Amino acid sequence: MIIKPRVRGFICVTTHPAGCEANVRQQIDYVKAQGPIANGPKKVLVLGASTGYGLAARITAAFGSDAATLGVFFERAGTETKPATPGWYNTAAFDKFATEKGLYAKSINGDAFSRDIKAKTIETIKNDLGQVDLVVYSLAAPRRTHPETGQVFNSVLKPVGQSVTLRGIDTDKEVVKESVFEPATQEEIDNTVAVMGGEDWQMWIDALAEAGVLAPGAKTTAFTYLGEKITHDIYWNGSIGAAKKDLDEKVLGIREKLAASGGDARVAVLKALVTQASSAIPMMPLYLSLLFKVMKAKGTHEGCIEQIYGLYKDSLYNASPRLDEEGRVRTDQKELSPEVQSEVSALWDKVTNENLYELTDFAGYKHEFLRLFGFEIEGVDYDADVNPDVQIPHLVA
Repeated sequence: MIIKPRVRGFICVTTHPAGCEANVRQQIDYVKAQGPIANGPKKVLVLGASTGYGLAARITAAFGSDAATLGVFFERAGTETKPATPGWYNTAAFDKFATEKGLYAKSINGDAFSRDIKAKTIETIKNDLGQVDLVVYSLAAPRRTHPETGQVFNSVLKPVGQSVTLRGIDTDKEVVKESVFEPATQEEIDNTVAVMGGEDWQMWIDALAEAGVLAPGAKTTAFTYLGEKITHDIYWNGSIGAAKKDLDEKVLGIREKLAASGGDARVAVLKALVTQASSAIPMMPLYLSLLFKVMKAKGTHEGCIEQIYGLYKDSLYNASPRLDEEGRVRTDQKELSPEVQSEVSALWDKVTNENLYELTDFAGYKHEFLRLFGFEIEGVDYDADVNPDVQIPHLVA
């Protein structure tokens, strides 16, 4: 079939397999061009391995450190008449390129919050790898079924304590508008923490350690975003921020557990990027469009793969990691530079429907959004017939 993009809200309901493969290829080429990561990981488990930062973490480990990788994700396969989700095609492409290089690259598709998937992952590590020396936690899900109680938690994107009025872009209509967001209830905050906080990360590390599949000196990292004043009302000071603060608390216990065998655990603070998750956050399309405009002009703009390669090389596998006073690893220093933030702030209230494309890089935002789904990738023939039914060869049954 010939597949074209069909966008509804913050989701593109179609995905292009050849485009996703080209996107993965480009990220691999970037990592290879940067050169090997000294003393990098060799056996890596990536939780949330199919898109965005998690995919970049898997690519960097494999092609920057020749690591064997096991990826866990929750994606939908394609059929002869319906495209798969982007992560499915990304993983199929990664599997292909890793296999060509002679690298171990197995994948598990299912609910990473569940007991069953944890058990299947541990069994696969025992059978194939023995132990892993890096665990990357990059899960982004709107809901979670608790593996012990069966309770279903749903996350919300709301401020805490008071209602806030925020500017943003209606990406469908391409108009600037203001929206009022009512504060989250305590139950909504608690539920968001249950979905996006550190409990599941801790459960994974506890399960892996108890099963004996964490190597001596093993490291783990979970990804977060802090942002600056412009985004704080809905993010760091909002319901999502409560979950991220829980991550900061849980990492202390995880770090203590791993330190006993020479290992380490760090929350990694990454730059704001267009991801399926960030596209759903009110006001982020406007912030990202302005951020892209300013950082591209300064030559400091980075995507997922640049951020993650830097995270590995400069912090996770560097004797002098970039840590903040809370002990987090930081890769967001270019975004948060006072010069960048002041320019974004100065433009924030000046953006109108008439000057949207002039004052911001909304065109660049839309381009990056479509790239998530395999569209607008250089060198791909989008008028060609493609088969949406693509297999992942090394998917664990």
